[in-house]
Amino acid sequence: MAFAIPVGLFFAVFLVGWMLRSLLFRGLERWAERSTTTIDDLLIQSIRKPFVLWILILALLVATRSSAMPPRVSDLISRVLMVLWIISLTLVASKLAGSLVAFWGRSGAPGTTQHVTTLSQSIASLIIGAIGVLIVLDSLHISITPILTALGVGGLAVALALQDTLSNLFAGFYVTLGGQLRVGDYVKLDGGQEGFVTDINWRSTTIRAIANNLIVVPNAKLAQAIVTNFHLPERRTSAPVQVGVSYDNDPDDIERILLEEAQAAIADGNVKGLVADPPPFVRFNPGFGASSIDFTLVCQVAEFTDQFLVQHEMRKRIFKRFRRDGIEIPYPIQTVLLKNLTTEQNTR
Repeated sequence: MAFAIPVGLFFAVFLVGWMLRSLLFRGLERWAERSTTTIDDLLIQSIRKPFVLWILILALLVATRSSAMPPRVSDLISRVLMVLWIISLTLVASKLAGSLVAFWGRSGAPGTTQHVTTLSQSIASLIIGAIGVLIVLDSLHISITPILTALGVGGLAVALALQDTLSNLFAGFYVTLGGQLRVGDYVKLDGGQEGFVTDINWRSTTIRAIANNLIVVPNAKLAQAIVTNFHLPERRTSAPVQVGVSYDNDPDDIERILLEEAQAAIADGNVKGLVADPPPFVRFNPGFGASSIDFTLVCQVAEFTDQFLVQHEMRKRIFKRFRRDGIEIPYPIQTVLLKNLTTEQNTR
């Protein structure tokens, strides 16, 4: 009987807990189906598997308390089970914190970029983990003051040995919290590297170039570099198209034709990335060339990388229009003047 009663209580508590788990998650899933947010889905996914462990810990605790074990052994087992429960709860909360940070990064308005990185998720998870460790130590009646003192002394030696790693880590904090460099932004470094920022972790920042190559930049180098962010303060930018025509053409006619082609491209809607606001304009710039008069058609595009396709399509349209209207695009011309010299000068 001394053995049967604890075992019976263990299975009874476990079965009751399992049925309550089924009812609880069934109700949570119905509630999640009615809600418009996905936070409840993240919560359900985070606690579904650990909930079985919590039921098992509760059943073991009830069986231990009802057994004929010595109080000293019973208290030890109870304390171990409590520590296991705190650790599992900490792991769940840490994972959930990282998922919520990632959810916040994906929930921005359309066309915007949230600066959520691997480093941000790791920081959130580490904070929850540190709180859980402190709670475990407190439950074991372990003073953290000597531990903090030892960590402070040892931290100096670690800091000296890991100078480069720590500089990259704190530079990553600076880049992430500064908000001037975000995941999804198109950037160009003073060293010539350019592309989309894909992630910022504890050591480096990864950039995906237009050629689909991956560029890895240490955070310390990135914090010291001169960075051009083509997505700030807004994504929209200009796409200039330079055109040179013969000096025999009327500048007003050329300006009118370029504007007509740009407005026709906007009206068609077939040129990806080309936007109507602000409207396109033409400037007589760079102006007088060696063999042509040069104009610049300026169109607005949705973001920096759209300019390449827009320039491609606009050049094709302008070339076809010039050919149809008989407008000449001159070749480079160089005039050579020959001066007749007298026989006396040739002799000399």
